[in-house]
Amino acid sequence: MKAKMTINRAFTIAKVDPRIYGTFVEHLGRCVYEGIYEPGHKTANKLGFRKDVQSLVKELGTPLIRYPGGNFVSGYNWEDGIGPKENRPRRLDLAWKTMETNEVGIHEFAAWTKDVNAEINMAVNLGTKGIEEARNIVEYCNHKSGSYWSDLRRKNGDEEPFDIKTWCLGNEMDGPWQMGAKTADEYGRIAAEAAKMMKWTDDRIELVACGSSGSGMPTFASWEATVLEHTYEHVDYLSLHVYYDNRANDLKGYLAKSLNMDNFIKSVASVCDYVKAKKRSKKTIFLSFDEWNVWYHSNAQDEELKEKDPWAEALPLLEDVYNFEDALLVGCLLITLLKNCDRVKIACLAQLVNVIAPIMTEKGGDAWRQTTFYPFMHAANNGLGTVLTSVVDVPAYSCEEFENVPYIESVAVHNEEKGEVVIFAVNRNSDESTEFDIDLQGFNVLGINAFSELSGHDVKATNTKSNGNVKPRDKNTAKAQGNLVSAELAPLSWNMIKVKVQS
Repeated sequence: MKAKMTINRAFTIAKVDPRIYGTFVEHLGRCVYEGIYEPGHKTANKLGFRKDVQSLVKELGTPLIRYPGGNFVSGYNWEDGIGPKENRPRRLDLAWKTMETNEVGIHEFAAWTKDVNAEINMAVNLGTKGIEEARNIVEYCNHKSGSYWSDLRRKNGDEEPFDIKTWCLGNEMDGPWQMGAKTADEYGRIAAEAAKMMKWTDDRIELVACGSSGSGMPTFASWEATVLEHTYEHVDYLSLHVYYDNRANDLKGYLAKSLNMDNFIKSVASVCDYVKAKKRSKKTIFLSFDEWNVWYHSNAQDEELKEKDPWAEALPLLEDVYNFEDALLVGCLLITLLKNCDRVKIACLAQLVNVIAPIMTEKGGDAWRQTTFYPFMHAANNGLGTVLTSVVDVPAYSCEEFENVPYIESVAVHNEEKGEVVIFAVNRNSDESTEFDIDLQGFNVLGINAFSELSGHDVKATNTKSNGNVKPRDKNTAKAQGNLVSAELAPLSWNMIKVKVQS
């Protein structure tokens, strides 16, 4: 099979906001407790955070981490997580039917994110709480001194503000599973009032309003429009959430699901622009895709666990063990986010450790990389710069849900500072390798810096703490001749080609 990508230095989509490589830590399952935090572990630092996990998070390269939920935040009292740990209350977490000890709160998490070189994307509770608690936490986190909440932060050990820039106004507020679920008008009103007070407290912050919790919700699109009618001039982003599965065990259909993500993004952007036009506004609302991933492997086990051991601490919930085909889809989804970087400025892989995560841990033991770790690591560390408009001539296939699915899903990112054009590509073809040519018009190509490929595994192959064989390997087979780069993409493969160009 043959495919050709044509790009031109002069034709671009947008500059990548690094926050598109965000992730998510929720007080859920073993994400926090026994995940990032385990006092007594052989690698634990003085605050109780695992250094082996910190090392993997830094390797992954995520610059932004959404916290503390998720469904959890809709019943969370942020004040429970400040002050001496011995005085913090234990609470029933109704979202996940577990016990929250509040050992980790905003001070501890802020210290941890600093250690892993990431910023916090903080979510506020607009389910069981409201605008007063929302403005108070901004004052606590961001005001320097001289007020009740800022001085309480200083008393609790942090003289300097946490200076959190991005904030989520609740979570999935249209979902009947959500504590304090609301209609679009109810949520729109409280979100607008919370936004006003939060920005009056700190006018440097950016705010994310809740879109529908999924495109399959009955109110999808009308929810977005109504919420933006209330919040348009007060917020900066609208959220999107999606999870994909392969319950049908249909590989071609599964790997095509990035087309659904692309359509979802364009649909929500259209609603935002409709409200912009209706309001005669000059402001553009951008998108925060702050939950996305594969999630389905652990569903049956989770129901059994919650019934068997309700109100336990750190139940092993949502612990999907990812396989090779999941890594390929995650690669396709990353490419889709990049191709929409003109509107998607924030995105959060949900989640970071143990809970539907690229990193897994064993209590008291090792931490390891899941298959999905590698496409994300490649993109987060190398997909920075400006996304180029590409024309790709490639054969396509059709499946039950999608038509005209290109066998090669690809994107090119120009990093002028590094003097590189980085091409990410997934070969969806399970039978044939692809002769992939890239015509880099307007560039002075100097050679190939790297060619990394994840391929050659059974689609159901997984990584474990003792066997991490599903990982990329470096190749030296990509060639550059003039402005034409060529490489052979193996069947069912994730690929990263780094082309050296003159700055």
